[in-house]
Amino acid sequence: MKSLHLLHWSALLLALSASPAAFAVGEARLMRDVEYGRAGDVRLLLDASTPAGNGPFPVAILVHGGGWSGGTKSGTEKRGSGADITPWFSTFTDAGFVWFSIDYRLAPTHRWPAQLEDVQTAIRWVKAHAADFGGDPARVVLVGHSAGGHLALHAAVVADEATRVQAVVGYAPVSDLEFDSEVRGGPSVSLQNLFNLTRELTPETRARLRTVSPIGHVKPGLPPMLILHGDADRTVPIAMTRRFEERMLTAGNICDVVVLPRAPHGLLAWDKIVPDYRSQLTAWLRTRFSAPVAR
Repeated sequence: MKSLHLLHWSALLLALSASPAAFAVGEARLMRDVEYGRAGDVRLLLDASTPAGNGPFPVAILVHGGGWSGGTKSGTEKRGSGADITPWFSTFTDAGFVWFSIDYRLAPTHRWPAQLEDVQTAIRWVKAHAADFGGDPARVVLVGHSAGGHLALHAAVVADEATRVQAVVGYAPVSDLEFDSEVRGGPSVSLQNLFNLTRELTPETRARLRTVSPIGHVKPGLPPMLILHGDADRTVPIAMTRRFEERMLTAGNICDVVVLPRAPHGLLAWDKIVPDYRSQLTAWLRTRFSAPVAR
């Protein structure tokens, strides 16, 4: 992997303090477009939010979905899109977390493993700078939805000491790319763009998809994981999560699954259909991080 250049923190803080990118939102302080690294000539940016009160706070790294080719750290420009992650911001602020929502390089302009490399770079940067935002680098949860869930789970199962986190939360994560392709009758357009594949599910394609699937790297000693998944999800079948859960439990890991009755893939509908799902998430986080009860 190419070396990624980090900004000198004191210079960054000075710049942000005088910039419209730094402003208060409610009781939280939000900083937009913080550079966490570079990949060639691509600036890798994140938004950072610190809750009111005295830290150090637990930390959440948020990885948006969008089929590895869309979505943004700020949510999405298309309201109602399945890639909209805006419900996360109030969820993790209210739970007393410093959160960092990241952008990463997208397919097909950038093929795999660019996306994973960017998530790993973000983890290293956050662990190095969390304290500057009032966060505790020893209490980090990695959060991802859909394709972002794939990146979060995969980063966790292949982590080394520098990228290890203490917990993972997947919202309808893609955990088995081979299974996904079998269900669809071949690799999806998103997977074709990500890996430069054809629609045919050849033995070679199957082997490649297995190597980049979190389920294929499950082993003992992984961080606790929580997966929230709607049973009406037509984009990522809940059967995929059940397969991943079984693999995790067989290896002796913690993998808790919250099934959301009638919930689809997109997060914006979840509050209306399962109003208490956020409280279930907060309760799980509290057991892992001693996070305060949501305000």
